Formats: sequence, C-alpha cells, structure tokens
Amino acid sequence: MKFAICHELYENVDWATQCRLMAEAGYKGIEVAPFTISLDLPSVPMSVYESMREEAAKHGLEVIGLHWMLAKTTGLYLTSPDSDVRKKTAEYLRLLARVCRTLGGTVLVFGSPFQRNLLPGVTAQQAADFAVEVFGSVTDTFAEQQVVLCLEPLTRKETDFINTCDDAMEIIQRVDHPTVMLHQDVKAMLGAETESIPSLIHRHKNFCKHFHVNDTNLLGPGMGETDYHPILKALLESRYEGWVSVEVFDYKPGAQHIAVQSIEYMKRVLNDLQRDGISS
Repeated sequence: MKFAICHELYENVDWATQCRLMAEAGYKGIEVAPFTISLDLPSVPMSVYESMREEAAKHGLEVIGLHWMLAKTTGLYLTSPDSDVRKKTAEYLRLLARVCRTLGGTVLVFGSPFQRNLLPGVTAQQAADFAVEVFGSVTDTFAEQQVVLCLEPLTRKETDFINTCDDAMEIIQRVDHPTVMLHQDVKAMLGAETESIPSLIHRHKNFCKHFHVNDTNLLGPGMGETDYHPILKALLESRYEGWVSVEVFDYKPGAQHIAVQSIEYMKRVLNDLQRDGISS
C-alpha cells in the first residue's frame, strides 16, 4: 500500500523543506494543490514544475497528482450555464493535465465544491449535462498526458452537486472514457453515504483510482473515532493499486505531527491485518 499526503497543510514552508519533512515522516508521494504554486497558473513556466519534481525525487518522493483543481480561481465553473465559462474551465483542465504530467503525476482529483455548486436556475440534471460536456471535451488531453481525472463526491455541507459515489458514477458512465474515474474520500463517505465504506470500496473497485484518508473531525486517520481496520482491509481485498493519500483540513496540531500520526496509525493497522492473514 502506497501512502501519500496532500501537502497544503505545510503552510508557509518552502517546497524543499516540505519534501524533507514528508519523506522523514515516511511518505512516498505528494499530492499538490495548484493554488499553493501560484494564483496565476498559466503564467508559471513549465520549468518550475520540473524543478519541483526534481526536488521531490531528491528526497525519494514523487508528485502523484493534483487536487483542489479549481480552488481560488476566478471565472471558472464546471456547471455554469454560460458556455464560454465552461469552455474556459475545460481549457484550464487541459493546462492542469499538462502541469500534472510535468510534475510527474497521473491523478487529477476533482473536488472544487465552490466551482460546481448548483447556480440559480440550474437543475441537477442540467448541471450533470454541463459536467459531462466539460469532462468529455478534455479526455483527449487527459489521454495524451496519461493522467486520470477522479471525480470526488462530497457531503451536502460542502456542495449540493455530486454527493455520493453513485452520483459520481452517473457522470463517469456518461462520459464513458478511461481517463474519467472515481475518487473516494473517507470523511465524505462517512458524511454522505448510507452504505458502509467497505461495501462502497468493493462495489466501485473497478472505477476507484484514488483514495483520501481522514476523519470527520477534519484530522488524519487515527486522530478521530474512525476505525481503519475494515477500510484498509477492503482496499486490500479489492486489490486497490492506487495511492492512499492523507488529506486533512484542521492544521492546528501541526503539519508534521499530523503527518507522522496518520502514517504511523495506518502502518499499525496494516500490521494488524497482516497478523490476521491479510497481505498488503
């Protein structure tokens, strides 16, 4: 099982130091939020991303992909009724695919709740049509750059569009392309689904290509009440081969404390499962 971490919790820390700290904690992958690089991503030379990839490699790390893809952007919106806005959003996704590949990553996690919420007068069905249009128009670039966009269901506290794995699968199946797949997030599944997480993992095992670990208290695995034994067991049993990436939202305990506590807990869970005869 491969462990990564979403790096934005290392606020106000330079990239080289981030890489050193994440490697010291035991991670092998970094998931990048584009807004931490620049709020004007089109102006950033590709050489910047190449340097980031090289620095990560010095510490035995790889950049696995991007998330928070539209966060802190302006004029972009997945479900806008304005066709020009949708075209601009699609073009930005093309840029992110190139950025991701230059960084060395293969995964684009599409969450971005504030850029997909239903706008006034837009129905859920219309929003789904718009999303299918945008994602479908950029699959050629995703394929060319060898990246996969993973659509992330989120709770109703965060968005009113795509709240469950089944909601996401409706979009994915309509796009019907191997570069648009499912993302699963523990906190989101706990807050939005009636089905158990292990059941969801098994049911969607052929489509889930990325997985976030966290807890409803907004901290990392092992820092809340959620027992990860059945979750990691289901991932192993379903032969999940992607990254297991820590994503937290409460940074108060400190970035390195969260990083270390999270990965050490998951490793303990894996050791417990191995003793029970379940191989990682």
